[in-house]
Amino acid sequence: MLPERYRQFHKELLEFIPADNIYTDPLRTLAYGTDASFYRLIPKIVVDTNVEDEVVGILKLASSHKLPVTFRAAGTSLSGQAVSDSVLIRLGDGWRKFKIFDEASKVQLQPGIIGSHANRLLAEFGKKIGPDPASIDSAKIGGIVANNASGMCCGVAENSYKTLHSMRVVMYDGTTLDTSDDKSRAEFARRHPNVLERLRLLRQKVMADNSLAELITRKFKIKNTTGYSLNALVDFEDPFDILQHLMIGSEGTLGFISEVTYRTVIEHRHKASALMLFPDIKSACEATIVLKQQPVAAVELIDRAGLRSVQDKPGMPGGLTDLGEEAAALLVETRSNEKDTLNRQIAEILASIEHIPCVHPHVFTDVPEEFGKLWAVRKGLFPAVGAVRRIGTTVIIEDVAFPIESLAQATLELQGLFKKHGYDEAIIFGHALEGNLHFVFTQDFGDRAEVSRYQAFMDDVCAMVAGAYKGSLKAEHGTGRNMAPFVEMEWGRDAYMLMKEIKNIFDPHGLLNPGVIINEDAEAHIKNLKPLPAAHSIMDKCIECGFCEPICPSRDVTFTPRQRIVSWREVCRMENEEEKNKLLKTLLKGYNYLGEDTCAADGLCATRCPVGINTGSFIKHLRSTKVGPRAHKAATWVGDHFGTVAKTVATGLKGVSLAHRLFGTTFMDGASRTLRVVSLKKIPMWNKEMPGGLSPVKPVPVNQANPLKAVYFPSCVSRTMGPAKNDRDRDPLPAKTVSLLAKAGYEVIFPEGMENLCCGQAFESKGYMAQADAKSKELGDALLKASGNGELPVLCDTSPCLYRMKETLDKRLTLWEPIDFVLEHLTDKLEFTRLPRRVAIHSTCTARKMGLDAKFKKLAELCAEEVVVPEDVFCCGFAGDRGFSFPELNASALKELRPQVERCDDGYSTSRTCEIGLSLHGGLSYRSILYLVDEATKPLPRG
Repeated sequence: MLPERYRQFHKELLEFIPADNIYTDPLRTLAYGTDASFYRLIPKIVVDTNVEDEVVGILKLASSHKLPVTFRAAGTSLSGQAVSDSVLIRLGDGWRKFKIFDEASKVQLQPGIIGSHANRLLAEFGKKIGPDPASIDSAKIGGIVANNASGMCCGVAENSYKTLHSMRVVMYDGTTLDTSDDKSRAEFARRHPNVLERLRLLRQKVMADNSLAELITRKFKIKNTTGYSLNALVDFEDPFDILQHLMIGSEGTLGFISEVTYRTVIEHRHKASALMLFPDIKSACEATIVLKQQPVAAVELIDRAGLRSVQDKPGMPGGLTDLGEEAAALLVETRSNEKDTLNRQIAEILASIEHIPCVHPHVFTDVPEEFGKLWAVRKGLFPAVGAVRRIGTTVIIEDVAFPIESLAQATLELQGLFKKHGYDEAIIFGHALEGNLHFVFTQDFGDRAEVSRYQAFMDDVCAMVAGAYKGSLKAEHGTGRNMAPFVEMEWGRDAYMLMKEIKNIFDPHGLLNPGVIINEDAEAHIKNLKPLPAAHSIMDKCIECGFCEPICPSRDVTFTPRQRIVSWREVCRMENEEEKNKLLKTLLKGYNYLGEDTCAADGLCATRCPVGINTGSFIKHLRSTKVGPRAHKAATWVGDHFGTVAKTVATGLKGVSLAHRLFGTTFMDGASRTLRVVSLKKIPMWNKEMPGGLSPVKPVPVNQANPLKAVYFPSCVSRTMGPAKNDRDRDPLPAKTVSLLAKAGYEVIFPEGMENLCCGQAFESKGYMAQADAKSKELGDALLKASGNGELPVLCDTSPCLYRMKETLDKRLTLWEPIDFVLEHLTDKLEFTRLPRRVAIHSTCTARKMGLDAKFKKLAELCAEEVVVPEDVFCCGFAGDRGFSFPELNASALKELRPQVERCDDGYSTSRTCEIGLSLHGGLSYRSILYLVDEATKPLPRG
């Protein structure tokens, strides 16, 4: 039950916001209200917005009711600036418009665009945005700007503040301002003359105080996101320039940024990196000071503890285990648009530091695969600690900066504070070129004594950084709630009072993200701490960073992996603390659909997760716990009579296909929707791409004298589901595959009892683990026999099945997915002709997990003149048969598909069920890639 003020607010909100975009239930407010920080506030109302007018309306309404609001982009921020116990305004799917202009020297972006997506848009012009945070694949422009997030390469020269051209802002009362539009500026000046006048007077005040102006100038020579961007008062005279630059790094406390225009920066074509090893921190820092004057793009410091945490990761050089306890490393990158220039820069860099002691000679690599691994490992330092933390503890990353000349001594003192306060597992790394250090440690917030230890540690850190070294307590992660109590300590009374006045100018009623940046509570940083109770071994390592979210097919329809974990942790906490009340029942009931039913369980989240968590595996486990004795018995019967069941399904599909031909799409669609409604969504949803049924696959004669043989296992889906009504190629996939293999000169061997065989995927996805394993064992035995104990290659035509087979079957078997098999075994036996056709391809989740994305494109390009790989389309969301039962999952996952493939002739993938959903939402027929290969090839002459 909402408090009265919120109830009235909610009622009025419904007048202009769709009800489906407003959330007040306890499960979704918890899940949607959680961010990557270690703070927990649960909003009373969460609102998804898609256009500026909605934000204007919400702010006007909140202002009239005097209700605080907080803005949320991706929720990857770490300092507690994106959590609220009032109204949380999230960016919906509508905030993704962009414009590239002035010969790509500028890019206009809405706040919902992910940082790396912006860079993809600019790539063809050799440009990118300046900020490059480690979270760029997940963080959205709104958060990047509002936090002045920087990263490993942009330093203080190419961050949002320095590369800002203009922005569009919504003020606390709903007033909009476009700083690039003279008309908008004039209107704002008429409506809010006091804002501009007060900003003008603030600048005059600062410039009249030499010591204050010098303090501000000095503080922003290094990275600094503590407090507001006071440098705007020194750097600019025009109050509009001051206003828009104050918005940078303001963390949603001054207004809402609805659009930003950046000046772009160069994305160099050639790069080289070196992992330089030094005997101690002092030597590494001395090298950094020298490198500051060299043509380097990035210099990343890693201390010995940090190196130890990643020394066994793929891509790291050997010998790290033998380093001394004082050793440290610098990961250095140099860039250029010309290869000769790059080589000259490498020589200059190496010569500049040859006098500084090192462990062994420094070596650069310009091979993208090699230096890419080094940088991937660097980005994994933070989660490397999180992955090994004790269950129930939180992984914390702090973010400070020192004048570069003090970096060595400051780093040693910081290590001393670790020892003093017992943080023995802490590691240090950071952007050394800017004097910016991150330190990571684990903390138990469930124990009062541990909280006190953290408080004492942070008091000492703040005194050292802000007091002894005059550095930045927050260099790039934003002040948030975490550092708000220490802003005055760092900046002094005069500068802090400036910040309070800025807050009052922009937000006179204190309704915009209260408690962030300006907070008079000296203990705010140790209040509202997020619990991380033990929940399940699969998810206990989760640090709730949100990196998984952009790739999740259900992200815009129900929950993401992070939200599934957050919710289940709360369920487990309540159960462990015996809070078995009505609220717990409400959470569990809601989780059935939001958390479990709409999870595709594809496992793609693990490919983005810094600690490799496969939330889909947990959901499969959860499903297995709900399977009762009767369901187990039924599943066992299906497994034992699989051939009969598959034949029955095929017959049913034939019947449905016949009805489709007789009655037409309109009738079938209407009848299906009616049945779904009256059955309360229990009956699966028919769609026009529903495949027809197939007759059993018949073995083909085998010429034993031909040494070229392959075992072919058509998946149960391929054996059962044939072409859809509108497919132009009517040949079933098994027949097409046999024809292709024969064309290449192969004898095709089917495993015995094929009609009864299944990899177990269909059982596992529904939680029938024992039955899944039994079917895997049966299949493995049959394939071993057919292949001569692994002597012959085994081809499976369906990627998801092949992936499970690789995980569960006898390792003597050589198992091949269609893409890999064609490239490895058929390209030297067939002549490929590029057809005059524009084709779209979709890599299934399992193909992605097997690293086949690039190979799929390579294969398609052998067969067609133009290949389209749609952007931001990951898992199709069909998830076996889940697309029939929860069609909204498939629709949401593929909502970006149709516009990108509308000019294509055909689509191709490697899973029949995925192809159903792709055809439905892509507007063109998707089939197995083997159809395209067969059409584009003919036998090579054989000698």
